[in-house]
Amino acid sequence: MAPPWPPRPPTPSLSSLCSSGGRMRIPSTSCAASARLVGRWVRPSCSLPMNGCAAGDRGAVGVRETRALPAAQAPRDAVGQLRAAVAALEDDPPASPSGIIRIEVPIRQRGDAVEWLHAQSSLPRCFFSARAPLPECPPLAIRGSSSSSNGNGDGGFGEKWQQPVSVAGVGSAVFFRGTEPFSLRDWRAIKRFLPRDCPLIRAYGAIRFDTTSEHSVEWEEFGSFYFIVPQVEFNEFEESSILATTIAWDDSLSWTWHNAVNNLQSTLQKISSCPVTVNNSTLQTTIINLNHVPTKASWDLAVTEALQMIKGKHRELVKIVLARCSRYITDTCIDPVELLACLRVEGQNAYQFCIQPPDGFAFVGNSPEQLFHRKYLNISSEALAGTRARGKTMADDFQIGQDLLLSSKEDNEFTIVRDSIKKKLEMICDDVVVHPSKALRKLPRVQHLSAQLVARIRNEGDEFDILNTLHPSPAVCGRPTEEARQFIQDYEIFDRGMYAGPVGWFGGAESEFAVGIRSALVGKGHSILVYAGAGIVEGTNPSFEWDELDLKASQFAKLLRYQA
Repeated sequence: MAPPWPPRPPTPSLSSLCSSGGRMRIPSTSCAASARLVGRWVRPSCSLPMNGCAAGDRGAVGVRETRALPAAQAPRDAVGQLRAAVAALEDDPPASPSGIIRIEVPIRQRGDAVEWLHAQSSLPRCFFSARAPLPECPPLAIRGSSSSSNGNGDGGFGEKWQQPVSVAGVGSAVFFRGTEPFSLRDWRAIKRFLPRDCPLIRAYGAIRFDTTSEHSVEWEEFGSFYFIVPQVEFNEFEESSILATTIAWDDSLSWTWHNAVNNLQSTLQKISSCPVTVNNSTLQTTIINLNHVPTKASWDLAVTEALQMIKGKHRELVKIVLARCSRYITDTCIDPVELLACLRVEGQNAYQFCIQPPDGFAFVGNSPEQLFHRKYLNISSEALAGTRARGKTMADDFQIGQDLLLSSKEDNEFTIVRDSIKKKLEMICDDVVVHPSKALRKLPRVQHLSAQLVARIRNEGDEFDILNTLHPSPAVCGRPTEEARQFIQDYEIFDRGMYAGPVGWFGGAESEFAVGIRSALVGKGHSILVYAGAGIVEGTNPSFEWDELDLKASQFAKLLRYQA
């Protein structure tokens, strides 16, 4: 049977995503051209350092350290200290031809990372906020702690570091971007800059949902993957803050110590020390037009086709996740940091993130789903599937939750996800534990079925295998993976880009990634693309799943006003 909509074009642009099927391309713009685009948030200051991926499998850089300066009372004092410290570096170059140094100033008061980011003008920029620990997550017994630094121990640094609540960063000490699928070589190129004993030197970024698919114009600047170690970052803790700067260099990549110092000084001169308050209740913008890709009619046909494949001769295909891209045209440009602030209001049990390359759009989201978290040898992951709205009253909410728990269709979809993740972990890890096996995860607007999984990898070098094996999960792709991915390539006529891909950070001894769902791509003009997906299994009703897409996208839609 032929697909219910035409095959996806190679590179549909932002303006092509409309129900009429137009495919006009948006030309790529330079940094200078971007600055001339209309929009209050387009204030780029672009200067790219080295692409660390060019180093390949070389060993760790020669110098890897963190230097702490005296504590400051306020961010304004911290900025001055950092500028002075970096100026002093010019006269004291290290002997090593490569390295990474983080200089940080503790601040005695807690600052707001989003407000700090809102005050900055430099690009690229990033933001990542970890969700609160889940009470139902099972503890993992720690066996045989070791002080070795060969990647086989559980630490040995003598102290546990405090985790930031949120991290905001601007500029790029070193970036990692490629157009080919993310590989072990790329992972090693990133890790060579990340020391195990400097836990806050991290590379933040995202990976495409499908690195083998064609890149559309709006996702071009992200490549197949995009990570940065920020030049300047603000770490927000429970009772304090840190303002830090990171300098990285590698003579073999034609980025010398003096290149790095000069570039960092330029960025520091643009850093504002005064946070800017952000309106976190609504976006001051009005919807002029809204188009869904696919349309409701095309969605119904695609879901019907998927169900026929699931029920028919392709019995090994048990689940397919189809997505929708909704293009909102607004009367004013949307500031991605303001959008981030609004999402954070609902985000206690979710990851908030923002990734924006120097000349790219901003990928912003509020994901409830963890892909994995690694600390030393310990791994945690989770299964999340099945969706219902929250109730208007406590009694109504309880009844909706019970209906979700008892639904055979939702249980089937959830079991596929949970058992697949467990099987994947067992291929790489020891001591895989699932607990609870099924529970309700209640978020401000929706509730899901969830299960927590913990395990232990045998070597910290297995981290790449964890990432490569867990993504994509049946929660965002389907099962079996390759058959579901092929169906998505054949039937979806838009580019998912980083939507539903891994988004998070790598560190030396710890890494954490969310699944990039409940997300949007904020354009350079008056457009925002909002993404949502739904799992198709036996018993699925196309109209119910369309309503589920609306429910998942509602956290974005509620922030926009419709034109009278």
